[in-house]
Amino acid sequence: MAVDLRPSCRVAVAVLNWNGSAHLRRFLPSVVAHNAAEDKVVVIDNGSDDGSLSLLQQEFPEVEVVSLSENHGFAGGYNEGLKLLGERLKSEWVLLLNSDVEVTEHWASEMVDAAQTHGWSAVQPKIRAVDRRAEFEYAGAAGGYMDRFGFMFCAGRIFDAFEQDLGQYDQDRPVFWASGAALLVRSSAWVEVGGLDVDFFAHMEEIDLCWRLRNRGHVVGVATGTHVYHLGGGTLAQSSPRKAQLNFRNNLFLLLKNDHRPGIARRIFVRQLLDGIAAFRFLLEGKWDFFKAVLKAHSEFKSSRSSMKLKRSAEIQACAGVELSLDAKAGHYKGSIIVEYFLRQRKRWSDLPPSLFR
Repeated sequence: MAVDLRPSCRVAVAVLNWNGSAHLRRFLPSVVAHNAAEDKVVVIDNGSDDGSLSLLQQEFPEVEVVSLSENHGFAGGYNEGLKLLGERLKSEWVLLLNSDVEVTEHWASEMVDAAQTHGWSAVQPKIRAVDRRAEFEYAGAAGGYMDRFGFMFCAGRIFDAFEQDLGQYDQDRPVFWASGAALLVRSSAWVEVGGLDVDFFAHMEEIDLCWRLRNRGHVVGVATGTHVYHLGGGTLAQSSPRKAQLNFRNNLFLLLKNDHRPGIARRIFVRQLLDGIAAFRFLLEGKWDFFKAVLKAHSEFKSSRSSMKLKRSAEIQACAGVELSLDAKAGHYKGSIIVEYFLRQRKRWSDLPPSLFR
């Protein structure tokens, strides 16, 4: 008898939850209401003890639940959850969705259509703020970019300057990274790169995923025909020293692991100097906890440097011989976003010189 290898659904919309019953009650109804018949909504529960599982059983019986016994973090939670899900549900695409995201009509279909039209392997929608609904949100906005020193920024959001979504970025385009708040990934590509890196635990792990995809010739894009609303700070607030620590540390992980050009030691050193300037600024502002967060981030990076070098070597080997298209190289800014923002007062993505984008 022939075995049917076709996917059992088009998209597995996977919501990762950890003690987020309030978020589930507030945001999951929009995901269920706007779910296409060919897609499946799944909640991966990361060892919650706040009644989330009972809530899902009682109020969302149509939602598939994957229950993990402990909190594996964002990266580990998705890796473990999707592995278990794959044993009973095959999908052409997986869509990582934060539990604090409100979706809109046809959102997933618009993303799939854009990815298929352009040949992308990963894509995000435009991301607006829940409480300022015309304004782009911090985590992804209208697509992510990276400057020469490894600083991340977005179309529609540079540092803490947020633009309103007036349609100024309504053009589907390849980007450097797509936000993990609402990230569609081709299932075969997810398997190819091994999912998320658990060493990141949380924050920037989706940028690492996108960079590894790019290094293998895949293209990451933004579908601007649709948008979602993100609350943000659902697990760690933007003003959390712990979040700052993870971001400073993980940014160094990103560069060492995925920037395969010669001279990485020099670029890491320059980035650490810039981090030191940021730490000194925290100190002058009386933000002692944030000053310590940078120091701890660098200490953790130092202790993990050898293991990240091994991952770097493995990634270089995995990408050997891959010819990158122009779209796979897109989204890299050859200038400094710090210079542009603080010295030249260019606070909008549209103000940046197009000639400096690759």
